[in-house]
Amino acid sequence: MRISVVDVGSNTVRLVVADAEGGVPLPVHTAKWRLRLSEQVRPGEAVPEEAIERLVHAVAAADRTASRWGASSPLAFATAVVRAAPNRREVLRAVRTRTGVPLCTLPGEVEAELTFLGARRWMGWRSGPLALLDIGGGSLEVAFGRGRLPDFVASLPLGAARLTHEFFDGEDPPTTARIRAMRRKVRHQLRDVAARIRWEGPRTAAATSRTFQQLGRLCGAAAGRHGPFVERRLTRSDLRDAVGRLSLLPAAERALLPGISAPRAAQSLAGAVVAHTAMKLTGLRGVTICPWAIREGIMLRHIEDGASWWAEVSRLEEEAAPAEPVPLRIAPASS
Repeated sequence: MRISVVDVGSNTVRLVVADAEGGVPLPVHTAKWRLRLSEQVRPGEAVPEEAIERLVHAVAAADRTASRWGASSPLAFATAVVRAAPNRREVLRAVRTRTGVPLCTLPGEVEAELTFLGARRWMGWRSGPLALLDIGGGSLEVAFGRGRLPDFVASLPLGAARLTHEFFDGEDPPTTARIRAMRRKVRHQLRDVAARIRWEGPRTAAATSRTFQQLGRLCGAAAGRHGPFVERRLTRSDLRDAVGRLSLLPAAERALLPGISAPRAAQSLAGAVVAHTAMKLTGLRGVTICPWAIREGIMLRHIEDGASWWAEVSRLEEEAAPAEPVPLRIAPASS
């Protein structure tokens, strides 16, 4: 049996096709289509028609690719850049009508739960009580748990692209005052979540997302060509130095640094500020960069719990109120 997942993020549409025999999703093919939605959609604004058109074509291409590799219709979801758009339903309807792929959005807390599951399975049970940080383009997800699924999750409007638009728009590089203002906001939003993490005292911390992967590479972690099984660590002290380094450079020069890709160079500083502030407030001196995240979490739930759970989770989008910025919530995860 082969399954596939399509992830519509702030910068790319990513497809993973995996063999599901034996209970472990083993990738057989991956592909991506670059959209750069975060450059076209500011927080609170609608997704423009031309961006919807490109999204439709990308999802259709992903569906055809998955079929060629022997997978059924993809489990397709869009993250915060679509979830927070006022015309979210229009975007989802256009994709479903024109491609046949039932694209949905997931609540931020569900994203955190699924990402935690992927990280837990990669890190293993010996990691003990586990804290998770995941920085996307539109939101930051935080989770903590001792078992298969987290004991609590939180989704915060602290994504790297969102904060870049809010604080650094037109400033390249930004002033020290703007960086300090961003850090103050991150501290304020994270205060309660960070207190919970400190109180729980995790034994291990994992970080997922392209933002953390690129920051890890910038701070000396092994390049991706060495494969997923090489341990990659990111320390808070190295990250502090990286914030200082990135803050002095315009985006074009950041893109020349190890690990920082040109499409993400503009938001790399905001991502570094969020990452460092989150680690400092939670008391985490270091994190392990985990290659498994939400896509693997979705596949694991599909393998272990069957197709019905996805139908139930995706139905939450249909019942949700019109999209608004993701609020601070700490909610018990479902079992």
